Amino acid sequence: MSARSIVVTGAGSGIGRATARLFLHHGWRVALIGRRADALRESAEAHAQAMILPCDVTDEGAVERAFDSVMAQWGRIDVLFNNAGRNLGADTPDHIAPDDFRAVLDVNVTGVFLCARAAFARMRAQDPQGGRIINNGSISSHAPRPGTIAYTAAKHAVTGITRALSLDGRAFGIACGQIDIGNAMSGMADRMAKGVMQADGSIRAEAMIDVSVVADSVLHMASLPDGANVQFLTVMPATMPFIGRG
Repeated sequence: MSARSIVVTGAGSGIGRATARLFLHHGWRVALIGRRADALRESAEAHAQAMILPCDVTDEGAVERAFDSVMAQWGRIDVLFNNAGRNLGADTPDHIAPDDFRAVLDVNVTGVFLCARAAFARMRAQDPQGGRIINNGSISSHAPRPGTIAYTAAKHAVTGITRALSLDGRAFGIACGQIDIGNAMSGMADRMAKGVMQADGSIRAEAMIDVSVVADSVLHMASLPDGANVQFLTVMPATMPFIGRG
């Protein structure tokens, strides 16, 4: 039986890189999507089962071409890890430029939709039909940090996308779940270890987890048998100020 296949977006660094490498280690075929080909090649470590697909997830045509390439080479897509995202520096809403707000939503919402749309179409058409989509949410999809209106709005939207995909995919054997991550040691969250504003206005360092913990969690979600799904999974440091935040 041929190896299972997964598409990982945002695979050039951080959580995406750790996840792509873990799946390759476990014998999966992994298509790595990201904007920088050199970073994707570094993530893949010249692995024979890796496919490098430079792609801007906000570009509909580029996304369709990338997913077509996966199908042309491997014949099916078993899993999509919809991971690509971006953030802004913390600030109050009146100091955030509308264009910056739109840019965060473009990657974190429109990009998630475009990749889910591309995966859904191919999972629906392939034989045997079906697959799994795992969206990267955030602790911010439950509770915001101060000064993060764009990122918080985007991650709440991702939760809506996850729920809609779960419902719409039922008839086609397409399951969708979401992993909500708190303070993983990736480029986007490293500042938490140095000190970040709390709801009471103080600045405090927060506990962190290694990205390998997140990758292990994604592998667990992706490896469930057909008909089973982790709808929402939250992985975070045990002492992170999430429960009781505010």
